[in-house]
Amino acid sequence: MGIAFLKGHGTQNDFVLLPDPDGSLELTAERVQALCDRRRGLGADGVLRVMRTAALEPGTAADDSEWFMDYRNADGSIAEMCGNGVRVFARYLLDAGLVNTAEFVVGSRAGGRPVTVHADRSVTVAMGPGAVTGESTASVAGVTYAGLAVDVGNPHLVSVTDTDIAGLDLSRQPDFDQQVFPHGVNLEFVNRIDDGALRMRVHERGVGETRSCGTGTVAAAVADLRLAGESAGKRTVHVPGGMVTVTVDEGETTLTGPAVILAGGELDSAWWDSPA
Repeated sequence: MGIAFLKGHGTQNDFVLLPDPDGSLELTAERVQALCDRRRGLGADGVLRVMRTAALEPGTAADDSEWFMDYRNADGSIAEMCGNGVRVFARYLLDAGLVNTAEFVVGSRAGGRPVTVHADRSVTVAMGPGAVTGESTASVAGVTYAGLAVDVGNPHLVSVTDTDIAGLDLSRQPDFDQQVFPHGVNLEFVNRIDDGALRMRVHERGVGETRSCGTGTVAAAVADLRLAGESAGKRTVHVPGGMVTVTVDEGETTLTGPAVILAGGELDSAWWDSPA
């Protein structure tokens, strides 16, 4: 028997899902890197391991959700949260019959995330608060961009700029202040399109530039509202992979967008034992 997998994406931020209810798979950084490699593996921005919360090491989860999203970046590092990933994760749970209601809570290292799976299989996620924690800068090709640091369960630096973000070279890691972000940071570069609409590109911690970043769109909306002198509102955020809607209220944010499951199969056991 091989190792079961599925492939999915949320606004083209793509993932390999590994159903592992009892946590029996040894998910090493090497295996994650191989799975996410677009030549020697399946190709993805990250891996979503589907685990029962009860199978986790004690102290890993702080909520009583039945299912836990064990998320790994493409470089094998562990991340606290993934807004696009949790939508795909939620759709899988409902489609697979692992939950019997369209509203439930997904556990993560950033805490429980209540989700609603809609009839069209788009998903709304209660993302918790988005907190502006300070200011910093990022530099691309020697040009410095001012930004707001935003915590959405993971760290972000959002630079809202008049410079056309389509021209930015994000193929390399932009510079940032490692004293402010000692564990790395997701970097969002944002243009205002018109009232209530944003365009965003993102360089993700541990991945590189991706077609979308769910927590990044929430951070972008929070930052744009703060810069406008507002603490609540709605933003549509256009990313290279599509569009999502973010609402921000006092102490809570929501993210609504598509969730696609496109394929499933089995990984060869010999390849899993020794990824090549």
